[in-house]
Amino acid sequence: MPTPTLSVAMSVYNGERFLAEAIESILAQSFADFEFLILDDGSTDSSRAIIERYAARDPRIRPFVRENRGLIVSLNQLIDEAHAPLIARMDADDISLPHRFERQIAFLKAHPDYGVVGTWTEDIDENGDSYPVNGAEHPVDHAGLLRAIAQCEPLLCHPVVMFRRDIVQAVGGYHAAFRHCEDLDLWLRLANRTQMASIPERLIRYRHYPHQVSSRHAVEQQTGAAIARMAYRERLAGRPDPTATLETLPPLDRLDSLFGRDGVTHEVRGMIAGALLYSPIGMRGAGFEMLLRHLADGGSHKGLWRTVARLFRFGTPVRAIRLASALLRTPARPPQPQTEAA
Repeated sequence: MPTPTLSVAMSVYNGERFLAEAIESILAQSFADFEFLILDDGSTDSSRAIIERYAARDPRIRPFVRENRGLIVSLNQLIDEAHAPLIARMDADDISLPHRFERQIAFLKAHPDYGVVGTWTEDIDENGDSYPVNGAEHPVDHAGLLRAIAQCEPLLCHPVVMFRRDIVQAVGGYHAAFRHCEDLDLWLRLANRTQMASIPERLIRYRHYPHQVSSRHAVEQQTGAAIARMAYRERLAGRPDPTATLETLPPLDRLDSLFGRDGVTHEVRGMIAGALLYSPIGMRGAGFEMLLRHLADGGSHKGLWRTVARLFRFGTPVRAIRLASALLRTPARPPQPQTEAA
């Protein structure tokens, strides 16, 4: 078989609810010169049967079935198995619009200095209805992406990216330590090696629902994201990345030792607490205790009285009262400007 222009990489774990619609959206693309790699990561539902049914119909589908090993291992395996020089990501619960591949391939052909390109998203709920999202759109050029890194804004939507395989392999693919934020860590490691951006067209219907991974693992995700940003700052300052060879991230209290200076744990805890203020799952779980610890260590009060009111709305009045008491006990301190490590 001739080498395809594009390899599509999808990892599936118990994705039966939306899987058929996701697969069909790829098979219906206006650009057809691709192989479709679908890896069943030890599903216990009907995902495997769905994949095998579609593979029997379309020879572009290359199915892989094995025991559960997690998304990062699966994505790295799919990159290694890919035959094409370009790889498009796809998740089992989203819907790619018909001209997605056509637009992204045209962009990468016209911009050889760009190694990764995403698109804007149409956000939907579990029923396919519009899902309201606040915040900035994904950056449309690399300069905008660098500004978004500095401002801790969204960079790229992971399931709609297309990237050059050799560039991602050159930085070691996805790193095992950054579970649930493996994409952010990868974009930050690529930021000074290639250019990245998103096409300002809504070429994927990106689904939000209560039991997706980003909802269930909010605290772990934000912890990894904060550490990934600290590692980015180390690289930017010309120092070795202390996370580069880690298989798992250390407890927060060991971050000063890992990075070789005082204050890293405090800063990371503050970043995590700030990111979880609007998360019902985070504030109902371990994120709340992290917020109290950060406050006790001298963290800023900024926005926290609004968080007290939000905790009542989240149905956690005891935690609202605990936060109000902590705010009254600790002196208010103005937020300190963030500075890059020397």
